[in-house]
Amino acid sequence: MDAELLDTTFAALAHPTRRAILARLALSEATVTELAEPFEMSQPAISKHLRVLERAGLVSRGRDAQRRPCRLEAQPLRDAVAWLADYRDYWAESYQRLDALLDELQAVDHTDGESRRARPDGMVR
Repeated sequence: MDAELLDTTFAALAHPTRRAILARLALSEATVTELAEPFEMSQPAISKHLRVLERAGLVSRGRDAQRRPCRLEAQPLRDAVAWLADYRDYWAESYQRLDALLDELQAVDHTDGESRRARPDGMVR
């Protein structure tokens, strides 16, 4: 996985307008005019956001007669998801170890012939 491309992808995803554009393009291709409609910004402003998304490889523009429809390119998103999955797995394993430790701590402790269990509020009786 190319680190520079991953950085560019996450930077592009950092802005809510760009995420909204990607969500719209996930439904179907659209022109700049169509993409600008739901936003209170000009077409040139939307075009700037599209250039950021294009540099990240998240959007491509085609040519369809007089139109230049924008399309979502999913591969950079797949790469970002794969990178995040490594960390998701790490944290899932960490939580499993923590759960096992908590189960162990809540087990009956027969020290001094007295049963000690953790109370729901976390205190030991």
